[in-house]
Amino acid sequence: MNDDSSIVRLTATLREQVSRLRPGDRLPSSRELVRLHNVSPVTVSRAIGRLAAEGRVITRPGSGAYVAPATTRGGDSADMSWQTVALGDRVVDDSEVAGLLTAPPEDVIPLTGGYLNPGLRPSRALSAAASRALRRPDVWAMPPLTGLPELRRWFAQELGGDVTPSDVLIVGGGQPALVHAFRALAAPGTPVLVETPTYPGALAAERRRNLRPVLRTRP
Repeated sequence: MNDDSSIVRLTATLREQVSRLRPGDRLPSSRELVRLHNVSPVTVSRAIGRLAAEGRVITRPGSGAYVAPATTRGGDSADMSWQTVALGDRVVDDSEVAGLLTAPPEDVIPLTGGYLNPGLRPSRALSAAASRALRRPDVWAMPPLTGLPELRRWFAQELGGDVTPSDVLIVGGGQPALVHAFRALAAPGTPVLVETPTYPGALAAERRRNLRPVLRTRP
């Protein structure tokens, strides 16, 4: 069976199913969809990703996929012509961003990396914080894949609105975190808006996921 054709068929089936549901209704779990349609988990994931990219469903890590709220339009139609330029297909030149990886002169303190210069690093405060963290009883236990519950609650409260802890995904830093976040939040082929200068690894991770990075110059 051709994987692409099975994804297309499952996407069409789920699209028709979503049209009969109400906003907020939960779709069957991935495991149930695998059983009902006799497809692989990858096929289910990509079909759900396509519906999410179309704005038909909302995925919540650790919870499932839900029918997206119905969108309402005002009397005046919005001017979306800017999207033709902002989200159009084009090659992203990351040569200037990649230049950030070159070693700076000895008398220059770079502020573009993820590690502070020793003269600016609060080593004593960081050591004290690390010592407190190591005294936690669960410090050597495997953390939940979606992040510590208390951190997810804190971020949800900070964001406010109707954001719940199930909407929050916390991953470790570094390249694996980028890949994990892109895999969870964006379907293949989706345009992703990033600032420039940005982390070159983010561009590499997006391309591995077949995403389309769109650069926005930071003022």
